Formats: sequence, C-alpha cells, structure tokens
Amino acid sequence: MARLRAPDGCPWDREQTFDSIKRHTLEETYEVFDAIERRAWPDLKDELGDLLLQVLFYAQMASEAGYFTIDDVAANLNAKLIRRHPHIFAGVQATDSDAVLRNWEQIKQAEKQTAAKSQSSMLDDIPRTMPAMLEAGKLGSRAAKVGFDWPNTDGLFDKLQEEIVELQAELSRPAESKSTSAIEAELGDLLFTAVNLARHLKVDPESALRSTNAKFRRRFEAMESAAGHSDALAALTPSQLEILWCQAKDATSEPPAP
Repeated sequence: MARLRAPDGCPWDREQTFDSIKRHTLEETYEVFDAIERRAWPDLKDELGDLLLQVLFYAQMASEAGYFTIDDVAANLNAKLIRRHPHIFAGVQATDSDAVLRNWEQIKQAEKQTAAKSQSSMLDDIPRTMPAMLEAGKLGSRAAKVGFDWPNTDGLFDKLQEEIVELQAELSRPAESKSTSAIEAELGDLLFTAVNLARHLKVDPESALRSTNAKFRRRFEAMESAAGHSDALAALTPSQLEILWCQAKDATSEPPAP
C-alpha cells in the first residue's frame, strides 16, 4: 500500500481519501457475508483479503497524515483483547459465554467513562451512518441498560400490533390528506419495533432478513424455472403466480431440524 500510494505509485490509489473508500469497505463486508452464507470457502479466503485491504488502505492514509500506523492498530487491538478477556489473562472467573459478555460490557463501559464525560447523551457514540437496522438494535440495547425497555416479548408483540394498526390508519386516509412522510414514519416505527423484538429473541435481524432474502431468491428462481423463463411470468395471472409460488415453496422447503 505504501508503494501504491507513493508519488510514483498508482494514480487511482493516490487519489483515494478516507471518505472515498468507505463505500468499498461496506461492499467488501457484504461480500464476506455472502461467501459465508454460501459456504464458499475459497471465495471467503479472497473476500477476507479484500476486506483486509480496506484496513491496510485506511492505516496507510492515516500513517501519511501522521495519525497512526498499522502497527498502532494491531497493538491497540492486542491490548484490547487482553484487557477484555480477564478470564484468560488475569484470573477472573467466567464459566460460560454469558459471563464473558457481562465482563466484556463492564470493561467496555469502564473504558468509556472518561469519554462519556464529554458526551451529552449515552447514545452519542452509536454511529448515525451505520445500517439503519444495526443502529436500531444498538439504540434499543443501549436504552435497555437504564431500564428503558419492554420487560418481555409480550409487550413487543402488543407494540407490533399497535404499530400495524397505526400504519393501516395512515394508509386508509383519503387521498387528499394522505401524507407520504407520515406513512414513512409509521412504517419506521413498525420496523424499529421488529428489530427490538429480534433483540429480545436474541436473533440477529440482519441475518434473519438475509436468510429470508436467500429463501425468496430460491423460490422465485424455482418459479422462473417452472414457467420456462422469467419473461413468461409476466404473462401469468395473479392466481397462476400464486400456484407457482406454492409449488416453489414445496419444492424448496427445508427439512425440519432434528
């Protein structure tokens, strides 16, 4: 990377900035996810290399600016792993993963106490630029630390129903008084509640949705195959499409877990 960023290096690499590289980092992260979900281990090897390149790129630019080096990144991570695993390196007892997570959170919060003094909100360090679903989960989790949370999933199911009713009410307004922004707000409330239900169920909503996306792909591709080709689907009636969909569900259904 130092060679690529050198004065006589690659013009494209030399032009990049922290901001211009961000979107590539996000793309490479999702390509890692995709390789894992496909269990494509040779692809994962390549994608991990591409993701590592992003780290090297940021570190090289930071080094050029005098902020830090890749050695500083590695040293900081090494120290953090030791500090946050006292059950391995400092004789603290942690008999299961729940205890490990509790220790991790306690240590993490202690580390942030100094920084928190300069923050006006305990939510300040949750990036506003992260994917909305991940941000929603972190916001709910952070608020739960001070007791602002649903006590159980029953309350969340009730809240889901409440948000559905409110969205339906907004959609049922006469056309002249219907507001796109109000509909968006009600749909956002519904999605936020669903993400927090996933948190209570200890399910990663991103993984759950990606799994459903993959399932939809399989079933739709089965529909295309049954119809002969994708263009043929457009000529079918809704009832015919529903029949194909049901057949695709049967054909692509996964066996029950043992």
